[in-house]
Amino acid sequence: ERPTVSQEGGQRFSQTSEVVVNEQLHDGEKPHKCLECGKSFRQSGTLISHQIIHMGERPNECGECGKSFRQKFLLICHQRIHARERPYQYGECGKSFRKKSLLICHWRTHTREGPYECGECGKSFRRKTLLICHRRTHTREGPYKCGECGKNFRKKSLLICHRRTHTRERPYECGECGKSFRKKSLLICHQSTHTRERPYECGECGKSFRKQLKSLYICHQRSHTGERPIKCPECQKRFHSSSNLLLHLRIHTDERPFLFPECGKGFKQSSTLVTHQHIHTGERPYKCPQRGKSFSVHSSFIRHQRRH
Repeated sequence: ERPTVSQEGGQRFSQTSEVVVNEQLHDGEKPHKCLECGKSFRQSGTLISHQIIHMGERPNECGECGKSFRQKFLLICHQRIHARERPYQYGECGKSFRKKSLLICHWRTHTREGPYECGECGKSFRRKTLLICHRRTHTREGPYKCGECGKNFRKKSLLICHRRTHTRERPYECGECGKSFRKKSLLICHQSTHTRERPYECGECGKSFRKQLKSLYICHQRSHTGERPIKCPECQKRFHSSSNLLLHLRIHTDERPFLFPECGKGFKQSSTLVTHQHIHTGERPYKCPQRGKSFSVHSSFIRHQRRH
């Protein structure tokens, strides 16, 4: 049987159907439409895989933990967790991944490529989901609502983490000292205090930062350059980092998310809540090494030291 040649790109195929699919890829044509949601696909096989979502069917079950998946490739990827298999390795740094998509995403951290750009501020992102979430900072959309206090969040992960302020749950524990945290990122940051490793050094002033605090290092560099790329949508004031913007936004909203259960008083910053707790407990953790006087508030301790 003679191979069929595609008009687009001159590729050879054994069947005419393969030529049709290839030419659809070139044209961007998506002839296979889902009757349930209207989404279109280039190939019938992709449509069939998609329709399983509507059926709620999860026929692919993991023999190790019993978790089931809609598609076989998701099961294969999941099984790599149990096997500790990471077949996709990046040659630049040697880091390996379970999924090809994660490798591509990591590759962009080296190239600084961000194909998804925000039309509002020009900031680019490695993944489309990150762009969608970022856009909510401009629209102030918060689709995830806390049933306890009514606060809204841009991301589901932020809501889950926020709920822990109500339940006082701290699921991430340090194996070194037993200290626990609400967020995994806080645990990772804390763990680096045991190693004392600080690979990011500022060429301007020599200050160094832990590996887990690269974003803090980038923000620190802006203090030398004077760069303030983050803008407040309310008053146009600019900031070094998004965390500073979030603190500033509470001036406009008068939001006080850090609540002390003993007296019901709310605070805009967690550090202010900690200071307030010292008033109730009588704790004075800031002690002057010269005179032995102790203070419950850090700013009072600093003022005292300046008198020496």
